[in-house]
Amino acid sequence: MLQAKTRWIVHDTNRDKVQKLAKQLEISTLAATLLVNRGFDSPEEASIFLHMEDNQFHDPFLMPDMEKAVERIKRAVNNKEPILVFGDYDADGVTSTSLLTTVLQEMGAVVDFYIPNRFTEGYGPNEAAFRKAFDEGVQLIITVDTGISAIHEALVAKELGIDLIITDHHELRDEIPEAHAIIHPKLKEDAYPFPYLAGVGVAFKLAHALYGKVPYDLLDLVAIGTVCDLVPLIGENRLIVKKGLQILSSTKRPGLLALGKTAGIQFADLSEETLGFTIGPRLNAAGRLDSAVPAANLLMAKHADEAALLADEIEILNKERQTLVSEMTKEAVDMISMSYPLSENKVLVIGKEGWNAGVIGIVASRITEQFYRPAIVLSYDSHTGQAKGSARSIPGFDLFANLLECADILPHFGGHPMAAGMTLDIKDVDELRKRLNRAANNQLSAKDFVPVTELEASISLDDITLDTIKEVERLAPFGVANPKPAFMVKNAAVNHVRKIGGNDAHLKLTLSQNDMLLDGVGFHLGKLADDISPDAKLSVIGELSINEWNNRRKPQIFIRDMAINEWQLFDFRGNKPFKTWVPLLHGKDAEFIVFHEKTLSRVPELRNVRTVLIPSEERAQEYRMDGKNVVLVDFPFETAIIEGLVKGKKPDRIYVHFFHEREHFFHTIPTRDHFKWYYAFLAKRRTFNVKKYGEDLAAYRGWSKETVQFMTQVFFELDFVKIDEGIISLKQAKMKKDLADSPSFQKKQEMIKLENILLYSSYPELKKWFEERVAHSIPHEEEVEAWT
Repeated sequence: MLQAKTRWIVHDTNRDKVQKLAKQLEISTLAATLLVNRGFDSPEEASIFLHMEDNQFHDPFLMPDMEKAVERIKRAVNNKEPILVFGDYDADGVTSTSLLTTVLQEMGAVVDFYIPNRFTEGYGPNEAAFRKAFDEGVQLIITVDTGISAIHEALVAKELGIDLIITDHHELRDEIPEAHAIIHPKLKEDAYPFPYLAGVGVAFKLAHALYGKVPYDLLDLVAIGTVCDLVPLIGENRLIVKKGLQILSSTKRPGLLALGKTAGIQFADLSEETLGFTIGPRLNAAGRLDSAVPAANLLMAKHADEAALLADEIEILNKERQTLVSEMTKEAVDMISMSYPLSENKVLVIGKEGWNAGVIGIVASRITEQFYRPAIVLSYDSHTGQAKGSARSIPGFDLFANLLECADILPHFGGHPMAAGMTLDIKDVDELRKRLNRAANNQLSAKDFVPVTELEASISLDDITLDTIKEVERLAPFGVANPKPAFMVKNAAVNHVRKIGGNDAHLKLTLSQNDMLLDGVGFHLGKLADDISPDAKLSVIGELSINEWNNRRKPQIFIRDMAINEWQLFDFRGNKPFKTWVPLLHGKDAEFIVFHEKTLSRVPELRNVRTVLIPSEERAQEYRMDGKNVVLVDFPFETAIIEGLVKGKKPDRIYVHFFHEREHFFHTIPTRDHFKWYYAFLAKRRTFNVKKYGEDLAAYRGWSKETVQFMTQVFFELDFVKIDEGIISLKQAKMKKDLADSPSFQKKQEMIKLENILLYSSYPELKKWFEERVAHSIPHEEEVEAWT
């Protein structure tokens, strides 16, 4: 057995729709399966999705208040009224700020931008910033990626005589701010066709309305913010990212070129993953550790020299951020282990004085990933008595909805079902923990706390070709609501498996099925190479890709998880020293079976492992093996013992070593000619001191001394001889008896047979012997369910 790390849930796809769509669009069933899984089961819808770049952007004036906002902004531009773009400090906020500031500059506006400091001001608009803007003569404030919760701040702006235009995409509450205009894709139900824009997407729609045409040159910024904010990559967002990636592939923006140089980005090979995992973290790093202003300035830089200095500054901050996250995550894990047992905390709420508020969101993500439960990580400030927190969740627990129920102790909070931010009094943290855990107890079951991997389909190696993989790649860019497809390949043979990379951290193997081969690579799965037996039927899940090397292109799978659903046999025979293979069993919770007590003293390594002595058939039958990993350390000598140990039982794994000392074994039983010669020798000598001269006789005949001792014992048991203090002599009476009548002869025959089966057999022969004896129950299936 090899247990999967997660629950594998395979999409329950309507096969009739798949076949129909594949035929109508002339695509593979694999690509059709993905489209149906995503809800695009008609040729029209599927074609639009596959050819999204041919579609048009929605009319921005479908958003409520767009006309009011455009009129007010143009009036401010024409009258040279000072305008302030008020943004946020994450990648979405930074790209939104840069985009709208650039647009207003190009329109000739008197404009500046403001991004609050995460540490001194916190999230969103604040009264002090608005009053400062008023003192500086600002007459119009436009928020980007923020503001929909700024009820008080909107009243402050009104009091000061500043017009406020809010552009945001975060969740709406029952009360909305009193502003001159609010541009929000969900403000009025069904008014705007696509409600899932990121903050930068909303800013882009405002730019579209201001220009009167689509500003395609800004789509590089829009694509970055959209991917980094984890909004659904369907509909208009898909169009934004597809076109944005095209622009980014040949970008001339100085800031991005400088950032790409420090981060090692090849823009020609850019993908949505580059945006999310390379560019996004660097843009976020500035706002996480200090001010986000350098990140915004980088994106708006006009000259290469300026951009290079800003990119270097951001790269330093990013490395500092990585170190800080690692240290805080370790502290958080230690805190949970010591103070917040998982049995009592379905929602983890932890905090500490001095934790950097800029990276607590990343730490929360790490905690949720490691413990697979909702997590809130808080930074305490004892001077203000405030705790700033960031939260991440798991499917089934809507963070925003549950935090909304705690609004009386959360003066500031906002976010989405899967992520949120908040500020509260330190004294209320315990109460927040109690309420959220009470909610989790009501909303989540034990199954919800087992990590899930959702799979598009179970496929065979016959389904995997270069052409089908290319069709799958047509569904990119991948992200939320259009995840990178993961598939299951079930019960394939393993032709080759080895560890690769530094410290053997990674895994490389070749799967075989129906005469088809598929290479697989598992990053950080190197240790699992030791868990795959030679004849294992391996099930794997992962993403398909094309491997290009030496001008050859082959399909491959990036393995995320694997499972083996039947018992396995691992062969460590041949008296290999324990120290060479026992380390491979560390962490396997193995029990070491010993058949002979003296083995315990002759194999010192057994002192450091869990051993079980099985000296008899009765004890062997009593031993519970089901679901265990067992090591057969030495050789049992009796068939009944080892058969009693395994017969009808259901082990997960059997590791065989069969340590033995050679003098206890013959490679053959002495032949009848051996016995005939020895009998004639005794008849001629009449008496023979076998104790004194037996070894000499063996040397003379080329036998072992054990051969002489064995034949003597057989003659004695057949009553052919008598032995007195080592002197053997024939009895006078001649009785016809078969050698097989001797118990020792019978036992030796059995031992030789068992030795040949267990010690000198090939791996397939040995596996077959065990296979005929272990229980033939239904194999342990993967944790595979269906979802629709």
